[in-house]
Amino acid sequence: MGAGTVLREAPPRIDAEAQVVVIGAGACGLTAALRAKAGGADVLVLERDASPSGSTSMSSGFVPAASTRFQRAIGVDDDTSQLFEADILAKSGGKSDRHLTHLASRTIGEALEWLADAHGIEWIVLDDFLYPGHSRHRMHAVPEKTGAALLARLLAATERADIPVVTEARVSRLYADANNRITAVEISRPKGNSEILACENLILACNGYGGNRELVARHIPEIARATYYGHEGNKGDALYWGEALGCELKHLSGYQGHGSLAHPHGILISWALMMEGAIQVNVRGERFSNENGGYSEQAVNVLRQPEGIAWNIYDERIHEFALNFPDYREAVEASAIRHAADPTELAAITRLPASTLEKTFEEIAKYRAGTAKDPFGRDFTARPGLNPPYHAVRVTGALFHTQGGAKIDDHARVLDRTGKPLPNLFAGGGSACGVSGPDVSGYLSGNGLLTAIAFGFLAGTFSAQRAGR
Repeated sequence: MGAGTVLREAPPRIDAEAQVVVIGAGACGLTAALRAKAGGADVLVLERDASPSGSTSMSSGFVPAASTRFQRAIGVDDDTSQLFEADILAKSGGKSDRHLTHLASRTIGEALEWLADAHGIEWIVLDDFLYPGHSRHRMHAVPEKTGAALLARLLAATERADIPVVTEARVSRLYADANNRITAVEISRPKGNSEILACENLILACNGYGGNRELVARHIPEIARATYYGHEGNKGDALYWGEALGCELKHLSGYQGHGSLAHPHGILISWALMMEGAIQVNVRGERFSNENGGYSEQAVNVLRQPEGIAWNIYDERIHEFALNFPDYREAVEASAIRHAADPTELAAITRLPASTLEKTFEEIAKYRAGTAKDPFGRDFTARPGLNPPYHAVRVTGALFHTQGGAKIDDHARVLDRTGKPLPNLFAGGGSACGVSGPDVSGYLSGNGLLTAIAFGFLAGTFSAQRAGR
Protein backbone atom coordinates (compact mmCIF):
# COMPACT_ATOMS: atom_id res chain seq x y z
CA MET A 1 0.00 0.00 0.00
CA GLY A 2 1.26 3.49 -0.84
CA ALA A 3 1.20 6.77 1.02
CA GLY A 4 -2.18 8.04 2.11
CA THR A 5 -3.95 4.70 1.82
CA VAL A 6 -7.57 4.51 2.94
CA LEU A 7 -9.07 1.01 3.20
CA ARG A 8 -12.85 0.69 2.88
CA GLU A 9 -13.08 -2.39 5.02
CA ALA A 10 -13.16 -3.43 8.63
CA PRO A 11 -9.74 -3.67 10.25
CA PRO A 12 -8.53 -7.27 10.61
CA ARG A 13 -7.85 -6.78 14.30
CA ILE A 14 -7.68 -4.08 16.98
CA ASP A 15 -4.55 -3.82 19.13
CA ALA A 16 -5.57 -0.75 21.14
CA GLU A 17 -8.12 2.04 21.07
CA ALA A 18 -8.68 5.65 22.08
CA GLN A 19 -11.55 8.09 21.88
CA VAL A 20 -9.34 10.72 20.20
CA VAL A 21 -6.28 9.81 18.16
CA VAL A 22 -4.01 12.66 17.07
CA ILE A 23 -1.53 12.21 14.21
CA GLY A 24 1.43 14.53 14.77
CA ALA A 25 3.13 15.88 17.90
CA GLY A 26 3.80 19.46 16.83
CA ALA A 27 2.11 22.62 18.08
CA CYS A 28 -1.18 21.69 16.44
CA GLY A 29 -1.29 18.09 17.62
CA LEU A 30 -0.22 18.80 21.18
CA THR A 31 -2.63 21.73 21.56
CA ALA A 32 -5.41 19.49 20.24
CA ALA A 33 -4.44 16.68 22.59
CA LEU A 34 -4.32 18.96 25.64
CA ARG A 35 -7.70 20.44 24.80
CA ALA A 36 -9.31 17.05 24.13
CA LYS A 37 -7.98 15.66 27.41
CA ALA A 38 -9.34 18.72 29.22
CA GLY A 39 -12.71 17.90 27.66
CA GLY A 40 -12.66 14.48 29.28
CA ALA A 41 -11.59 12.39 26.30
CA ASP A 42 -9.17 9.48 26.28
CA VAL A 43 -6.38 10.76 23.99
CA LEU A 44 -3.44 9.19 22.17
CA VAL A 45 -0.85 11.07 20.10
CA LEU A 46 1.05 9.31 17.30
CA GLU A 47 4.41 10.73 16.17
CA ARG A 48 6.45 9.33 13.29
CA ASP A 49 9.83 10.49 14.64
CA ALA A 50 11.84 9.03 17.50
CA SER A 51 11.60 12.41 19.20
CA PRO A 52 8.95 15.03 18.35
CA SER A 53 10.38 17.98 16.43
CA GLY A 54 8.73 18.76 13.11
CA SER A 55 7.94 22.15 11.67
CA THR A 56 7.23 23.71 15.06
CA SER A 57 10.76 23.21 16.35
CA MET A 58 12.22 24.58 13.09
CA SER A 59 10.06 27.71 13.22
CA SER A 60 10.73 30.98 15.00
CA GLY A 61 8.03 30.01 17.49
CA PHE A 62 6.19 33.32 17.04
CA VAL A 63 2.38 33.24 17.21
CA PRO A 64 0.27 36.26 16.20
CA ALA A 65 -2.85 36.89 18.27
CA ALA A 66 -5.05 39.90 18.90
CA SER A 67 -6.73 41.34 21.98
CA THR A 68 -4.85 39.23 24.52
CA ARG A 69 -4.02 40.15 28.09
CA PHE A 70 -0.36 39.69 27.20
CA GLN A 71 -0.66 42.56 24.73
CA ARG A 72 -2.50 44.73 27.23
CA ALA A 73 0.28 44.11 29.75
CA ILE A 74 2.70 46.00 27.49
CA GLY A 75 0.24 48.73 26.55
CA VAL A 76 -1.20 47.30 23.33
CA ASP A 77 -4.86 47.76 24.17
CA ASP A 78 -6.28 48.72 20.78
CA ASP A 79 -5.87 45.46 18.88
CA THR A 80 -8.89 43.38 17.90
CA SER A 81 -9.56 40.14 16.07
CA GLN A 82 -11.29 42.21 13.38
CA LEU A 83 -8.14 44.28 12.84
CA PHE A 84 -6.03 41.13 12.76
CA GLU A 85 -8.41 39.58 10.24
CA ALA A 86 -8.17 42.67 8.06
CA ASP A 87 -4.35 42.49 8.14
CA ILE A 88 -4.42 38.85 7.01
CA LEU A 89 -6.77 39.67 4.15
CA ALA A 90 -4.75 42.72 3.15
CA LYS A 91 -1.57 40.64 2.89
CA SER A 92 -3.22 38.09 0.61
CA GLY A 93 -5.00 40.70 -1.49
CA GLY A 94 -8.32 39.33 -0.27
CA LYS A 95 -7.52 35.83 -1.56
CA SER A 96 -7.47 34.10 1.84
CA ASP A 97 -10.39 31.86 2.66
CA ARG A 98 -12.54 34.37 4.54
CA HIS A 99 -14.28 31.84 6.74
CA LEU A 100 -11.00 30.33 7.93
CA THR A 101 -9.43 33.77 8.36
CA HIS A 102 -12.29 34.84 10.60
CA LEU A 103 -12.16 31.55 12.48
CA ALA A 104 -8.42 31.70 13.15
CA SER A 105 -8.24 35.38 14.10
CA ARG A 106 -11.06 35.13 16.66
CA THR A 107 -9.89 31.80 18.13
CA ILE A 108 -6.14 32.24 18.61
CA GLY A 109 -6.29 34.70 21.52
CA GLU A 110 -8.52 32.40 23.55
CA ALA A 111 -6.25 29.46 22.73
CA LEU A 112 -3.08 31.20 23.94
CA GLU A 113 -4.70 32.41 27.14
CA TRP A 114 -6.07 28.89 27.79
CA LEU A 115 -2.62 27.35 27.29
CA ALA A 116 -1.28 29.86 29.82
CA ASP A 117 -4.04 29.33 32.38
CA ALA A 118 -4.46 25.58 32.08
CA HIS A 119 -0.89 24.51 31.33
CA GLY A 120 1.44 27.29 32.41
CA ILE A 121 2.67 28.19 28.91
CA GLU A 122 4.29 31.60 29.42
CA TRP A 123 3.81 34.15 26.64
CA ILE A 124 5.60 37.40 25.97
CA VAL A 125 4.77 39.89 23.21
CA LEU A 126 7.58 41.06 20.96
CA ASP A 127 7.51 44.84 20.68
CA ASP A 128 11.00 45.72 19.48
CA PHE A 129 9.80 45.98 15.88
CA LEU A 130 6.61 45.58 13.86
CA TYR A 131 6.46 42.52 11.64
CA PRO A 132 5.63 43.19 7.96
CA GLY A 133 1.88 43.40 7.40
CA HIS A 134 0.90 43.56 11.07
CA SER A 135 -0.62 46.85 12.18
CA ARG A 136 -0.07 46.13 15.88
CA HIS A 137 2.49 44.39 18.08
CA ARG A 138 0.80 41.00 18.37
CA MET A 139 3.56 38.43 17.94
CA HIS A 140 3.58 36.12 20.99
CA ALA A 141 6.44 33.82 21.96
CA VAL A 142 7.70 31.82 24.89
CA PRO A 143 10.56 33.60 26.70
CA GLU A 144 13.28 31.66 24.84
CA LYS A 145 11.91 32.99 21.52
CA THR A 146 12.37 29.74 19.59
CA GLY A 147 10.10 27.14 18.10
CA ALA A 148 12.08 24.39 19.80
CA ALA A 149 11.37 25.95 23.20
CA LEU A 150 7.68 26.30 22.39
CA LEU A 151 7.50 22.62 21.45
CA ALA A 152 9.42 21.63 24.59
CA ARG A 153 6.92 23.50 26.77
CA LEU A 154 3.96 21.89 25.00
CA LEU A 155 5.53 18.45 25.37
CA ALA A 156 6.10 19.05 29.07
CA ALA A 157 2.46 20.09 29.46
CA THR A 158 1.37 16.96 27.59
CA GLU A 159 3.42 14.79 29.93
CA ARG A 160 1.96 16.51 33.00
CA ALA A 161 -1.51 15.89 31.60
CA ASP A 162 -0.67 12.17 31.34
CA ILE A 163 -1.30 12.06 27.60
CA PRO A 164 0.67 9.27 25.90
CA VAL A 165 2.79 10.30 22.92
CA VAL A 166 3.78 7.20 20.96
CA THR A 167 6.93 7.86 18.93
CA GLU A 168 8.32 6.00 15.92
CA ALA A 169 4.71 5.37 14.98
CA ARG A 170 4.15 6.24 11.33
CA VAL A 171 0.50 6.06 10.33
CA SER A 172 0.51 4.09 7.09
CA ARG A 173 -3.21 3.72 6.42
CA LEU A 174 -6.68 4.63 7.62
CA TYR A 175 -9.73 2.38 7.82
CA ALA A 176 -13.05 4.02 6.90
CA ASP A 177 -16.62 2.80 6.49
CA ALA A 178 -18.98 3.59 3.64
CA ASN A 179 -20.01 6.86 5.34
CA ASN A 180 -16.40 8.11 5.58
CA ARG A 181 -16.27 7.47 9.29
CA ILE A 182 -12.71 6.65 10.34
CA THR A 183 -12.78 3.45 12.35
CA ALA A 184 -9.06 2.77 12.89
CA VAL A 185 -5.53 3.70 11.93
CA GLU A 186 -2.62 1.40 11.23
CA ILE A 187 0.86 2.38 12.33
CA SER A 188 4.14 1.01 11.03
CA ARG A 189 7.06 0.42 13.38
CA PRO A 190 10.80 0.68 12.56
CA LYS A 191 11.31 -3.10 12.78
CA GLY A 192 8.56 -3.76 10.25
CA ASN A 193 5.76 -4.71 12.60
CA SER A 194 2.44 -2.88 12.66
CA GLU A 195 -0.37 -2.07 15.09
CA ILE A 196 -4.00 -1.17 14.47
CA LEU A 197 -5.66 1.38 16.75
CA ALA A 198 -9.41 1.92 16.84
CA CYS A 199 -10.54 5.54 17.26
CA GLU A 200 -13.80 7.34 17.79
CA ASN A 201 -12.34 10.58 16.42
CA LEU A 202 -9.20 11.32 14.41
CA ILE A 203 -7.29 14.61 14.28
CA LEU A 204 -4.87 15.23 11.41
CA ALA A 205 -2.01 17.41 12.67
CA CYS A 206 0.77 16.04 10.47
CA ASN A 207 1.58 19.24 8.58
CA GLY A 208 1.76 19.64 4.82
CA TYR A 209 3.72 18.25 1.88
CA GLY A 210 6.87 20.36 1.69
CA GLY A 211 9.05 17.27 2.06
CA ASN A 212 7.45 15.57 -0.95
CA ARG A 213 9.22 16.80 -4.08
CA GLU A 214 6.66 15.23 -6.38
CA LEU A 215 3.75 17.06 -4.74
CA VAL A 216 5.68 20.34 -4.57
CA ALA A 217 6.50 20.12 -8.28
CA ARG A 218 2.86 19.40 -9.05
CA HIS A 219 1.26 22.16 -6.98
CA ILE A 220 3.93 24.89 -6.61
CA PRO A 221 6.47 24.44 -9.42
CA GLU A 222 7.94 27.92 -8.91
CA ILE A 223 9.62 26.76 -5.70
CA ALA A 224 10.26 23.11 -6.63
CA ARG A 225 14.04 23.51 -6.97
CA ALA A 226 14.49 25.61 -3.84
CA THR A 227 16.07 24.48 -0.60
CA TYR A 228 13.44 22.92 1.63
CA TYR A 229 13.84 24.27 5.15
CA GLY A 230 11.23 22.17 6.83
CA HIS A 231 10.78 18.79 8.36
CA GLU A 232 11.49 15.96 5.91
CA GLY A 233 8.62 13.99 7.41
CA ASN A 234 6.09 16.37 5.86
CA LYS A 235 5.29 14.05 2.97
CA GLY A 236 1.67 15.01 2.38
CA ASP A 237 -0.03 12.12 4.15
CA ALA A 238 -3.01 14.30 5.08
CA LEU A 239 -3.32 15.45 1.48
CA TYR A 240 -3.34 11.89 0.16
CA TRP A 241 -5.91 10.81 2.76
CA GLY A 242 -8.03 13.83 1.94
CA GLU A 243 -7.99 12.96 -1.75
CA ALA A 244 -8.93 9.35 -1.03
CA LEU A 245 -11.80 10.40 1.25
CA GLY A 246 -13.21 12.94 -1.20
CA CYS A 247 -12.41 15.96 0.98
CA GLU A 248 -12.45 19.54 -0.24
CA LEU A 249 -8.81 20.54 -0.68
CA LYS A 250 -8.07 24.23 -1.12
CA HIS A 251 -5.16 26.57 -1.86
CA LEU A 252 -2.66 23.78 -2.47
CA SER A 253 -0.46 26.32 -4.28
CA GLY A 254 -0.11 28.40 -1.11
CA TYR A 255 3.10 28.22 0.88
CA GLN A 256 5.52 30.05 3.13
CA GLY A 257 8.85 30.85 1.60
CA HIS A 258 11.71 32.82 3.07
CA GLY A 259 14.24 35.01 1.29
CA SER A 260 16.93 34.91 3.95
CA LEU A 261 18.31 31.45 4.66
CA ALA A 262 22.07 31.53 5.26
CA HIS A 263 23.78 29.52 2.54
CA PRO A 264 25.22 26.94 2.71
CA HIS A 265 24.77 26.91 6.50
CA GLY A 266 20.98 26.46 6.41
CA ILE A 267 20.33 28.91 9.26
CA LEU A 268 17.41 31.33 9.23
CA ILE A 269 18.39 35.02 9.28
CA SER A 270 15.48 36.98 10.72
CA TRP A 271 13.71 39.40 8.40
CA ALA A 272 13.78 41.81 11.31
CA LEU A 273 17.18 42.91 9.98
CA MET A 274 15.52 44.19 6.81
CA MET A 275 12.88 46.02 8.78
CA GLU A 276 15.65 47.70 10.77
CA GLY A 277 17.45 48.96 7.66
CA ALA A 278 19.43 46.09 6.11
CA ILE A 279 19.48 45.65 2.34
CA GLN A 280 19.77 42.72 -0.07
CA VAL A 281 21.95 42.74 -3.17
CA ASN A 282 22.57 40.05 -5.77
CA VAL A 283 25.98 38.74 -6.81
CA ARG A 284 26.30 41.78 -9.11
CA GLY A 285 26.02 44.07 -6.08
CA GLU A 286 22.62 45.39 -7.14
CA ARG A 287 19.42 45.65 -5.13
CA PHE A 288 16.49 43.90 -6.80
CA SER A 289 13.38 44.42 -4.63
CA ASN A 290 11.70 46.27 -1.81
CA GLU A 291 13.23 44.53 1.19
CA ASN A 292 10.47 45.81 3.46
CA GLY A 293 7.96 43.60 1.71
CA GLY A 294 7.12 40.14 2.94
CA TYR A 295 9.87 37.64 3.56
CA SER A 296 7.76 34.86 2.08
CA GLU A 297 7.55 36.25 -1.45
CA GLN A 298 11.16 37.36 -1.17
CA ALA A 299 12.11 33.69 -1.54
CA VAL A 300 11.01 33.85 -5.17
CA ASN A 301 12.74 37.21 -5.71
CA VAL A 302 16.04 35.84 -4.41
CA LEU A 303 15.81 32.63 -6.43
CA ARG A 304 15.33 34.68 -9.60
CA GLN A 305 18.74 36.29 -9.10
CA PRO A 306 21.96 34.92 -10.63
CA GLU A 307 22.92 31.67 -8.86
CA GLY A 308 19.77 32.04 -6.70
CA ILE A 309 21.92 33.94 -4.19
CA ALA A 310 21.72 37.29 -2.38
CA TRP A 311 23.76 39.06 0.28
CA ASN A 312 22.19 40.70 3.34
CA ILE A 313 24.21 43.80 4.14
CA TYR A 314 23.85 45.85 7.32
CA ASP A 315 25.85 47.70 9.95
CA GLU A 316 26.92 47.37 13.58
CA ARG A 317 23.68 48.82 14.96
CA ILE A 318 21.62 46.17 13.21
CA HIS A 319 24.13 43.44 14.07
CA GLU A 320 23.75 44.25 17.78
CA PHE A 321 19.96 44.20 17.39
CA ALA A 322 20.08 40.85 15.59
CA LEU A 323 22.02 39.24 18.43
CA ASN A 324 18.71 39.15 20.33
CA PHE A 325 17.61 36.30 18.05
CA PRO A 326 18.88 32.77 18.82
CA ASP A 327 19.07 31.82 15.12
CA TYR A 328 21.28 34.81 14.41
CA ARG A 329 23.61 33.93 17.28
CA GLU A 330 23.82 30.44 15.80
CA ALA A 331 24.78 31.97 12.45
CA VAL A 332 27.52 33.99 14.16
CA GLU A 333 28.87 30.86 15.83
CA ALA A 334 28.83 29.06 12.47
CA SER A 335 30.92 31.88 10.92
CA ALA A 336 28.13 32.66 8.46
CA ILE A 337 28.36 36.37 9.26
CA ARG A 338 31.13 38.32 7.53
CA HIS A 339 32.59 41.54 8.96
CA ALA A 340 34.17 44.48 7.12
CA ALA A 341 35.64 47.77 8.30
CA ASP A 342 34.69 49.72 5.16
CA PRO A 343 33.08 49.36 1.70
CA THR A 344 36.34 48.23 0.11
CA GLU A 345 36.77 45.37 2.55
CA LEU A 346 33.07 44.54 2.26
CA ALA A 347 33.43 44.11 -1.49
CA ALA A 348 36.52 41.96 -0.99
CA ILE A 349 35.02 39.53 1.55
CA THR A 350 31.78 39.11 -0.41
CA ARG A 351 33.46 39.12 -3.84
CA LEU A 352 30.92 41.68 -5.01
CA PRO A 353 31.91 44.25 -7.65
CA ALA A 354 33.30 47.19 -5.67
CA SER A 355 32.13 49.84 -8.12
CA THR A 356 28.56 48.51 -8.24
CA LEU A 357 28.39 48.13 -4.49
CA GLU A 358 29.62 51.69 -4.04
CA LYS A 359 26.93 52.91 -6.44
CA THR A 360 24.29 50.98 -4.48
CA PHE A 361 25.34 52.71 -1.25
CA GLU A 362 25.27 56.10 -2.98
CA GLU A 363 21.74 55.48 -4.26
CA ILE A 364 20.51 54.45 -0.81
CA ALA A 365 21.97 57.65 0.66
CA LYS A 366 19.92 59.67 -1.84
CA TYR A 367 16.75 57.74 -0.99
CA ARG A 368 17.30 58.36 2.69
CA ALA A 369 17.96 62.07 2.13
CA GLY A 370 14.81 62.35 0.06
CA THR A 371 16.60 63.57 -3.04
CA ALA A 372 15.58 60.50 -5.02
CA LYS A 373 12.88 57.82 -4.83
CA ASP A 374 13.62 54.13 -4.61
CA PRO A 375 12.33 52.48 -7.82
CA PHE A 376 11.24 49.47 -5.76
CA GLY A 377 9.13 51.64 -3.46
CA ARG A 378 11.01 51.26 -0.19
CA ASP A 379 10.98 54.14 2.30
CA PHE A 380 14.55 54.59 3.56
CA THR A 381 13.76 57.69 5.63
CA ALA A 382 12.28 55.75 8.56
CA ARG A 383 15.56 54.17 9.72
CA PRO A 384 19.14 55.41 10.19
CA GLY A 385 21.51 54.97 7.28
CA LEU A 386 24.09 52.18 7.07
CA ASN A 387 27.46 53.16 8.51
CA PRO A 388 30.75 51.24 8.80
CA PRO A 389 31.70 48.76 10.08
CA TYR A 390 29.55 46.49 7.95
CA HIS A 391 28.26 42.94 8.25
CA ALA A 392 27.10 40.59 5.52
CA VAL A 393 25.65 37.10 5.17
CA ARG A 394 25.17 35.04 2.00
CA VAL A 395 21.57 33.80 1.68
CA THR A 396 19.21 31.97 -0.63
CA GLY A 397 15.46 31.55 -0.95
CA ALA A 398 13.78 28.54 0.64
CA LEU A 399 10.49 26.71 1.00
CA PHE A 400 9.44 26.50 4.64
CA HIS A 401 6.03 24.84 4.59
CA THR A 402 2.92 24.50 2.48
CA GLN A 403 -0.30 26.32 3.36
CA GLY A 404 -2.99 24.43 1.46
CA GLY A 405 -5.00 21.50 2.73
CA ALA A 406 -8.39 20.24 3.80
CA LYS A 407 -11.18 22.75 4.24
CA ILE A 408 -12.64 22.67 7.76
CA ASP A 409 -15.75 24.04 9.45
CA ASP A 410 -16.12 26.03 12.69
CA HIS A 411 -15.47 22.85 14.69
CA ALA A 412 -12.33 21.99 12.69
CA ARG A 413 -14.18 19.08 11.07
CA VAL A 414 -12.94 18.19 7.60
CA LEU A 415 -15.45 18.90 4.82
CA ASP A 416 -16.15 16.79 1.76
CA ARG A 417 -16.52 18.28 -1.72
CA THR A 418 -20.21 18.99 -1.12
CA GLY A 419 -19.43 21.00 2.01
CA LYS A 420 -20.63 18.30 4.39
CA PRO A 421 -18.42 17.49 7.41
CA LEU A 422 -16.97 14.00 7.64
CA PRO A 423 -18.38 12.18 10.70
CA ASN A 424 -15.27 12.10 12.88
CA LEU A 425 -12.30 13.59 11.04
CA PHE A 426 -10.71 16.85 12.23
CA ALA A 427 -7.70 18.79 10.94
CA GLY A 428 -5.50 21.74 11.80
CA GLY A 429 -2.15 23.33 11.03
CA GLY A 430 -0.55 22.25 7.78
CA SER A 431 -3.08 19.45 7.31
CA ALA A 432 -5.87 22.01 6.91
CA CYS A 433 -6.23 24.85 4.46
CA GLY A 434 -4.52 27.88 5.94
CA VAL A 435 -5.25 31.60 5.76
CA SER A 436 -2.54 32.68 3.31
CA GLY A 437 -4.50 32.20 0.10
CA PRO A 438 -3.15 30.53 -3.05
CA ASP A 439 0.08 32.53 -3.45
CA VAL A 440 3.41 32.84 -1.66
CA SER A 441 2.81 36.58 -1.28
CA GLY A 442 -0.25 35.94 0.91
CA TYR A 443 1.75 34.63 3.83
CA LEU A 444 1.59 37.02 6.79
CA SER A 445 4.24 36.53 9.47
CA GLY A 446 3.13 33.82 11.88
CA ASN A 447 0.32 32.38 9.76
CA GLY A 448 1.69 28.86 10.20
CA LEU A 449 1.60 28.70 13.98
CA LEU A 450 -1.59 30.76 13.98
CA THR A 451 -3.57 27.99 12.29
CA ALA A 452 -1.62 25.24 14.06
CA ILE A 453 -2.65 26.40 17.51
CA ALA A 454 -6.04 27.95 16.70
CA PHE A 455 -7.32 25.01 14.66
CA GLY A 456 -5.69 22.48 16.99
CA PHE A 457 -7.54 24.14 19.87
CA LEU A 458 -10.84 23.79 18.02
CA ALA A 459 -10.16 20.22 16.91
CA GLY A 460 -9.39 19.17 20.47
CA THR A 461 -12.42 20.96 21.88
CA PHE A 462 -14.99 19.47 19.53
CA SER A 463 -13.49 16.00 19.15
CA ALA A 464 -13.77 15.65 22.93
CA GLN A 465 -17.42 16.70 22.79
CA ARG A 466 -18.09 13.90 20.30
CA ALA A 467 -16.21 11.27 22.31
CA GLY A 468 -18.41 8.49 23.61
CA ARG A 469 -21.22 9.15 21.13
